[in-house]
Amino acid sequence: MAVQQLDSQKIVKTVEGVVTSDKMDKTVVVMVERKVRHAKYEKILTRSTKFHVHDEENIAKTGDKVLIKQSRPRSKTKAWALVSIVENAK
Repeated sequence: MAVQQLDSQKIVKTVEGVVTSDKMDKTVVVMVERKVRHAKYEKILTRSTKFHVHDEENIAKTGDKVLIKQSRPRSKTKAWALVSIVENAK
């Protein structure tokens, strides 16, 4: 998770993930994976989180690698917005 400071007051969190669903209108589901170390056994584990992301133009498709940012809540579950498509699906 990257943190960017746009102005002196505004801090925006951005993450990169893969689109897993694009079946909703103006919304995509993005899975973000992160690596964490187990506290006791010190093994590296992969954890994933799914975010509902606002996609105004419906440009992201399933399998695309995208950059998203935290935004104002747009619905009960949607508080992230699409910034750009990093890589198109093959």
